[in-house]
Amino acid sequence: MNKKRPVNLDLRTIKQPLPAVTSILHRVTGVVLFFGTLFMTYALGLSLESEAGFNEAITMLEEGFIARFIAWGLVSALLYHVIAGVKHLIMDAGHLEELESGTKAAKVTLAAGAVAILLAGVWVW
Repeated sequence: MNKKRPVNLDLRTIKQPLPAVTSILHRVTGVVLFFGTLFMTYALGLSLESEAGFNEAITMLEEGFIARFIAWGLVSALLYHVIAGVKHLIMDAGHLEELESGTKAAKVTLAAGAVAILLAGVWVW
């Protein structure tokens, strides 16, 4: 094995292809959704505790900026994750696997995700 070959460990200098970016974002949104369930479980538990807890959860989600921001982030992550998941399922079926069609599918995924995130922002705010 050649020990003198160049090694680049600085990930900021590596240019990833667009399909790889959409796949990485799909994984990141999955992690965000996993940890976001902590916040949503807390809000659900608070709302089911009592009538006062329900009113507190409603107030938190209607008036709290941080709670709305978290809710918007979770809805956005869910929408992108679903869109990218459908793209991955289509690819698993044997379609859009070539470089050109995969890049087009990645562009469509990012565009649809951006539109969905904007619509989620309008809905939450």
